[in-house]
Amino acid sequence: MNFLSNLSKVPNIPSYLLELYGGVRFASKKTSSGARWQGNGKKPKRYRGLKRKDGDVVTAGTILATQITLRFFPGLNVGFGKNGSIFAIKAGKVVMSSELAQPNWDHTWIQRLMPRRPDNIPIYKKYINIIPEPQHNRFKLLEAL
Repeated sequence: MNFLSNLSKVPNIPSYLLELYGGVRFASKKTSSGARWQGNGKKPKRYRGLKRKDGDVVTAGTILATQITLRFFPGLNVGFGKNGSIFAIKAGKVVMSSELAQPNWDHTWIQRLMPRRPDNIPIYKKYINIIPEPQHNRFKLLEAL
C-alpha cells in the first residue's frame, strides 16, 4: 500500500507531515447520484414471467413468456428471442408440457445459463408449444375449362 493513502485515513495529521509528503488531495465537490433513480433506490418493475397460460388462443408474434434465466424452453411453432423472450411463430392454441430437454449447446444462452451434465443424466424442462388450428375443408372444386 502507498504511504499517502494511509495518511488520509489517520485523523489529526500534523501539518508538517502533509507538507513533507506533498499533502493529501480531497474531493472538491460532493458526490451525488443521477436524477433517474431518486425514489428510495426503487427501480421500475420488469414484469417478467409467463404472459399466456395453457389453453389460450394466440396470434403469430404474441409474446408468451419473458425471462432472464432459462425457465421456459421453446417448443413446436415457438421462437426464442435475443433477450430470452418466447414468442409464437404461428397462430394457435398454447400447450405447456414438461419434456426431456435436448438443449442446443451451441446457443449462447444455453452455454451461459445451463450447467454441463453427463449425457446419462436426464434434464426435464417446461416447454411452451403452439398447436395450430386445423385448416377447414370447405373448398369448392371448379371444373376445368
